[in-house]
Amino acid sequence: MDILIFILIIVVIVIITCVKVVSQAEAAVVERVGSYLETWNNGLHFKLPFVDRVVNRITLKEIVRDFLPQSVITKDNVSMQIDTVVYYQVTDPKLYTYGIENPLVAIENLTATTLRNLIGELELDQTLTSRDNINEKMCAILDEATNPWGIKVNRVEVKNIIPPRDIQETMEKQMRAERERREKILQAEGEKKSSILLAEGEKESAILRAEAKKQSQIKEAEGQAEAIIKLKQAEADGIRLLKEAKADKSVLTLKSFEALAKVADGKSTKIIVPSDLQNLATLGTTIEEMFKDVKQTEPTVEETK
Repeated sequence: MDILIFILIIVVIVIITCVKVVSQAEAAVVERVGSYLETWNNGLHFKLPFVDRVVNRITLKEIVRDFLPQSVITKDNVSMQIDTVVYYQVTDPKLYTYGIENPLVAIENLTATTLRNLIGELELDQTLTSRDNINEKMCAILDEATNPWGIKVNRVEVKNIIPPRDIQETMEKQMRAERERREKILQAEGEKKSSILLAEGEKESAILRAEAKKQSQIKEAEGQAEAIIKLKQAEADGIRLLKEAKADKSVLTLKSFEALAKVADGKSTKIIVPSDLQNLATLGTTIEEMFKDVKQTEPTVEETK
């Protein structure tokens, strides 16, 4: 009875060990009597005891490998250190298991040799400015080479390019000189634009001043012309009023006295006075003749209006 219980326990243990669970994003390669049987995907699986065995569990996730810097030589004989990052994914667990021994070492060595071949075709300046081109070529070459191994290379990135110290110093000097050159160019362009704007401002200011002076002179001339017209109109109106009032010789004599008074109030140092007052009548007659002359020229004043 004890032996039967012991055998039963052994059978239960064996059955439990033959039940396998494969997680999500994983695969298991199973052999039967040393030969490939099948690939298990995620889920619950059962293998025959003592006959089947799981030889490899493989992750189907994308894997990232950062390889150590590799020494490479450019076309112009410059030695430098370059390290790369490879993103790959297992697409066929069977080929990955049986296609090559130690796939990671194979990928690392293949990456190093491919990188040396590509950099050997480029000069230093091209190497520093052609990262995208290098990445694309390496990705295509590695993907084609690893396809028989059940591996898909999704992406390759050149992480660091480390030239020798003397070349780094030379490059830093060149970059510093380039920055100084650009700074001077920008400063010169700024001064040029500033001078142009200043000259344009002075030009516009001078134009505005000239325009303002012109308008001022026009307004002043118009004012003087209007004043002259008003004065002539006032004189014509005065003459017209005297005419309408039918001024006699006594009025003309009075006006002559007023004219003499204005002359006396002037700044002239010499005043001509008639020899006798009888000549005042003569002066009045003369003023009357002047009024007649003004009367004759009165249409001209109206035309002026």
